[in-house]
Amino acid sequence: MARTVAVANQKGGVAKTTSVLAIGSAIAEMGRRVLVVDLDPQACLTFSLGLDPDALDATIHDVLLGRVPIGKAINQLDEVDVVPANIDLAGAEAYLLTRTGREYALQQALEDVQVHYDWILLDCPPSLGVLTINALTAADEVLIPLQCEALSHRGVGQLLETIEDIRRLTNRRLQVRGIVATMFDARTSHAREVLGDVERRYRLRVIGPPVHKSIRFAEAPRAGKSILRFQKGHRGAEAYREIARALDG
Repeated sequence: MARTVAVANQKGGVAKTTSVLAIGSAIAEMGRRVLVVDLDPQACLTFSLGLDPDALDATIHDVLLGRVPIGKAINQLDEVDVVPANIDLAGAEAYLLTRTGREYALQQALEDVQVHYDWILLDCPPSLGVLTINALTAADEVLIPLQCEALSHRGVGQLLETIEDIRRLTNRRLQVRGIVATMFDARTSHAREVLGDVERRYRLRVIGPPVHKSIRFAEAPRAGKSILRFQKGHRGAEAYREIARALDG
């Protein structure tokens, strides 16, 4: 059965989608079968893999509404397989709020394909709404991308409280795997201090090396590729490979 990891942080702009794609691509490089699931109505993961969100036959929206099984929504690509999203997913969130057992919709959908993959990575939206709760309920582990700036770690405590609620109510097996330090600027003591403070305050492990800031991360989605395919030898690509090895070990 696949290891299912929710990549979550309710703060936007912390390189969450970049991390999902790069880690997924790095794990696939090691010969693993990887599925990524776009749970953000903004569809950044979908776009970053070269798909047009507005030209898709089936998305995670259709899966969560029960219109199609998840296998019908999977796009098999060179880097990883993906269940894409588009803006319709915002409507799925409103629909799920009216349904009994809404927290389990994604978990039940993934049961059909878990045997076909080694890893499933869930790209959560930047909120703690019903889509993120679905991801946490379906996941075995949570990975938290953290931008190394003071305002970025203020929400970590709130996320951890939500994870405790999930453990108590819908998913007892859920574990916090750790933090991925993103947008790291080693020239400043501030970045190092923020990272150290989060480690001490929340007792969370930092997985792999920090991922340094680079314009290449903004350029890669335009090419429909992860940083690993866009610039194979880039320092950020190597950092994500180390993170993937640490997760897979």
